[in-house]
Amino acid sequence: MSFALKVKQALSVYCHRRVLILLLLGFSSGLPLMLVFSTLSFWLREAGIDRAAIGYFSWIALTYAVKWIWSPLVDRLSLPLLTGWLGRRRSWMLLAQSTLVVAILGMAHSDPQQNITAMALFALLVAFASATQDIVVDAFRIDSAPEKMQAALAASYQIGYRSAMILATAGALTIAAWASPEDGSYSLMGWQTAYMAMAGMMFVGLITTLFATEPVVDTREAETEELKLKNRLAEKYPMWAASSLSWVYSAAVVPFADFFKRYGKHALLILALISCYRISDIVMGIMANVFYVDMGFSKEEIAFLSKVYGLIMTLVGGAVGGLLVSKYGTMKILFLGALLVATTNLTFALQAWVGYNVSLLTVAIALDNLSAGIATAAFIAYLSSLTSSGHTATQYALLSSIMLLFPKFVAGFSGEYVDAFGYVSFFITCSLIGFPVLILISMVNRRFPATKKDEQAESTDIKAEQ
Repeated sequence: MSFALKVKQALSVYCHRRVLILLLLGFSSGLPLMLVFSTLSFWLREAGIDRAAIGYFSWIALTYAVKWIWSPLVDRLSLPLLTGWLGRRRSWMLLAQSTLVVAILGMAHSDPQQNITAMALFALLVAFASATQDIVVDAFRIDSAPEKMQAALAASYQIGYRSAMILATAGALTIAAWASPEDGSYSLMGWQTAYMAMAGMMFVGLITTLFATEPVVDTREAETEELKLKNRLAEKYPMWAASSLSWVYSAAVVPFADFFKRYGKHALLILALISCYRISDIVMGIMANVFYVDMGFSKEEIAFLSKVYGLIMTLVGGAVGGLLVSKYGTMKILFLGALLVATTNLTFALQAWVGYNVSLLTVAIALDNLSAGIATAAFIAYLSSLTSSGHTATQYALLSSIMLLFPKFVAGFSGEYVDAFGYVSFFITCSLIGFPVLILISMVNRRFPATKKDEQAESTDIKAEQ
């Protein structure tokens, strides 16, 4: 088989219908995020809102951090009329996306100078609906394909997500400027036009949801356990109370108990891996922009190399990661991604030793973002594989929250470490703390190795739907 044919076959996974669906759903998920963060901050500041008030708006971000609280509802609650028409996953997606259209239009028709409370309430609604959409799209992705295809789905999702973030920032600012007076003064109409355009772009997600295929989710075991519990409770309580208690227990407690039941004493080892996997790049990333400034790089250089070029390399890394996972399996590429992330941090140590050098920074950012893209694709595939049918939304929302807690805590001390020991030592340390993750991956892989039978079944499922 020729090399060109092998490449063509490897890339064919990105032409799969489910992968293209996730590309569009990723766009729908990424669009609202910046509309309540950086883009909104720009609007508020230009409208003359003081920095303290803008700072309070950042608390809206907490909505994304606590989305696991209502994720059980997404897993178990059927929506009247919609679930019967579209199925559970698509019905929740349609509800979240429709709410986003209304909420973004509400922001578009708000005037922060006259009623900032209304703006805050609509922004909060956008964040809540956006977090809900993230929950259900993650569940939809996991339920739609086997583990070996998850990295490709995740890479496609990230491309759509990041593209939408660019549209919601640079695109929204461009529209606002175009619709504003030529003298550059503040124009409410300009911002309202921009946000109405963003509301219109949400129809990409709405249309995709209507044409997507509802994944098959096996909920028989969960429903059986709920029925057994309800019957036991009915012996002590009225039927309405027994039904309510059994539903709440099945939705909010069973998903977490199920995880520990399936993995037993090794569940803590898996959680340790999840908590530490991204520690190297998260701790390093906190000081990245500060490092660029201290090295003397200009805003233009940082914006292009770190944001534009870095984003492109991350997406390339994600696509490569998807191909590698599809061919070699999740755990091998999970190990490779962790190794690359830890190793490439040493290029920033070299940058700190050399000082200002655009060529070296270009190489450092390219390697760092490429490796991060590969690692992220494999890690999302791994997290997806840990969930069980019927509890996907709840378990993935919780696991994706756990992965940030410990690294974010450690990263809080990064500034003090740099002040005490300097950047060279800091980046070497960021590299070193990533290597114990390799041991955790090896330990987990020894206890839960992928079987050839599972891999063949997944391969057959992918080919059957192409």
